[in-house]
Amino acid sequence: MQEVYSIMDVPLIGLGTYNLLGKECTKIVRAALEMGYRHIDTAHSYANHKAIGKALKTHKRDSFFLTSKLALEEVDPKNIARSVELACSRALKELETQYLDLYLIHWPDRTLDISAIFASLDDLKAKGLIRHAGVSNFTIHHLQDLARDGYHPDANQVEFHPYLYQKELLAFCKEHQISLIAYRPLGKGELLHTREVQAIAKAHEKTAAQILLRWLVQQSIPTIPKASSFAHLRENFDLFNFFLTKEEMHKLNCLNKNKRFCIADHPEFLY
Repeated sequence: MQEVYSIMDVPLIGLGTYNLLGKECTKIVRAALEMGYRHIDTAHSYANHKAIGKALKTHKRDSFFLTSKLALEEVDPKNIARSVELACSRALKELETQYLDLYLIHWPDRTLDISAIFASLDDLKAKGLIRHAGVSNFTIHHLQDLARDGYHPDANQVEFHPYLYQKELLAFCKEHQISLIAYRPLGKGELLHTREVQAIAKAHEKTAAQILLRWLVQQSIPTIPKASSFAHLRENFDLFNFFLTKEEMHKLNCLNKNKRFCIADHPEFLY
């Protein structure tokens, strides 16, 4: 049985679906669920809700954890609450589900009233349309902005891997009971070719991808690697029969370059 992270009972290994579309998306999500995956991650901007919904409808709703993300372009500044509920309702219809386990504001934007948008997510929670409300790509400063206005996200999904080892953000999230969820855990594939990762993989007779994912799992950080083949689905899921040593964890920690692969020049990261 797969391990889960305690704050929201979110499975430590999920499936990211960015760039998975149509029949291929349905096939991969269906295979993941049959393989034992219990967390499926999507977003309004991925344009694959309907394809995922086709795979989900053959499984009992309480058997998987479903995350989606609200695109700020769908929010009407003049009628925030109504537009957020309409966006969520459309997502639920496309996914063929009655609720989301986790709904995230996809990106920070200080030109908008993010606190009011988050308040609308709390309203969705009260109505039973979502179980948990969170954010994505938020820095400590963005989280502090929400806290000053009295709002507490359940999760913050961010890019996180040894090249972008955000220790301060992780510590802040732990202190404030915010589940940090890692996306792009392989550093867009660049980390797979590093000498240190390959040496650790050889020592454990595992792949480089498994070492990088185990680094996260061993810190109780849920992650959502993408997979577009059955082989990679199996590879990413086979993490719970070995442990990295303290020395190996330290070597991976020391690879940090503060290097982003996802919109590295996004202006919000300057705050």
